[in-house]
Amino acid sequence: MSGTIRTGELFTDDRGRVAQLHGIGIRQVGSHWYAWGEDKTAGDRFTAVACYRSTDLADWEYVGDALAAGSGDLAADRIVERPKALQRPDGRWVLIVHIDSADYSDARVGYAIADEPEGPYEYLGSERPLGNLSRDIGVYQEDGVGYLLSEDRDNGLHIYRLRPDFCGVEAVVATLRQQDRPEIGYESPTLIRHDGVYYLFGSDLTGWDLNDNKYATAPALEGPWSPWQDVAPVGSRTFDSQVSVVLPVEGAHVYIGDRWDREDLASSAPIWLPLRVEEGRAELIWRDDWSIEELKL
Repeated sequence: MSGTIRTGELFTDDRGRVAQLHGIGIRQVGSHWYAWGEDKTAGDRFTAVACYRSTDLADWEYVGDALAAGSGDLAADRIVERPKALQRPDGRWVLIVHIDSADYSDARVGYAIADEPEGPYEYLGSERPLGNLSRDIGVYQEDGVGYLLSEDRDNGLHIYRLRPDFCGVEAVVATLRQQDRPEIGYESPTLIRHDGVYYLFGSDLTGWDLNDNKYATAPALEGPWSPWQDVAPVGSRTFDSQVSVVLPVEGAHVYIGDRWDREDLASSAPIWLPLRVEEGRAELIWRDDWSIEELKL
């Protein structure tokens, strides 16, 4: 029987430790969901990208560190965030991460490759995509084509098309900005397609402080994109969380976010909730507890 997800309670893994699923990336592989998270046991500086798997999104098995601290971009004094994985048409896996310095001045995106979803991944290097700043990232894949979603503080939120090997960017597909502050976009982006409509979600640029997350819709990745709308009740600060991923689950959707605790990042609470997506609208639904079996009804 599927396990119960208790909103705001930490997940523990099969070792009895807090599952380090912060800034998560997640993909379904066969009967399992594989998840890659920021290991925050050393605070904001890089320790590892931890990999877990689950059959019910509630009970997690630790399967190893997909990417571990080393030198250069992966040194222990660096920032490595928002791990997101894609599987290429040739079957290999590419892990894409936000790479930065302690003062967030580098603003780069890094790439690593492996034969299996859990890795270990071989780190290939980083770039500023097409010369642009890149901080919080997301990924999307459709018809064998990979896309990078990337927040560029100078120009907005970019949707990039990745190279065929998924290890670099080749073109900008669209750039979105805020209506009231058109010089900037949204961060922590994630993208889904449902019933022929694209939904792009993101968080305002308020640092560690939480805010009312937004979403926009479009009939094509190139646009035109709708005005941004609130995904949760106005003033709720998205139930005190920041979006990381929206996960399709057999026709339904799950909002996966973080309730950041800057003083104890390793124990920052996960906020995972059902998300109603239909007819161009997205609405986050609060539940104290739930399971994926309920979503399939």
